[in-house]
Amino acid sequence: MMQKSGYIQRTRCQALDCDGIVHEVVEIHILGTRYAIRLTDLVKGISGHVYIQVEAINREWNNYLGATCGLAQVSVSGKALNIELFETGNFTVSLATIRAVIYGKQRLAVIVKIPEQPMQPAWKPRRLADDQQQISAVV
Repeated sequence: MMQKSGYIQRTRCQALDCDGIVHEVVEIHILGTRYAIRLTDLVKGISGHVYIQVEAINREWNNYLGATCGLAQVSVSGKALNIELFETGNFTVSLATIRAVIYGKQRLAVIVKIPEQPMQPAWKPRRLADDQQQISAVV
């Protein structure tokens, strides 16, 4: 079952990148940590299946974009934006609600965590009957 992990909102916040260029960003709050996606990259990413950088945002005298913390991409079905944070996990948010946030119809969109799938072995061990023995040899 998916559980709510955060939200995405457009606060008309601007942040400086490492070159000193000002970008309007969309804030992402996941598990109490604040991230940012550049608005122009988000609009490009929603229109096509390209990767979008999720960056750390630091608040000092101004907002500054930091290191890339993850990547986001539109899902295969085209109905959601999947966010993969390198250290935290995988999350998803509906594209319809992201569009509503970008165009000012909604204040925020809920982000949910994608549950991790249990690891399946590449091969299945053979089942032995109760009276059957297993013989193995080292070559």
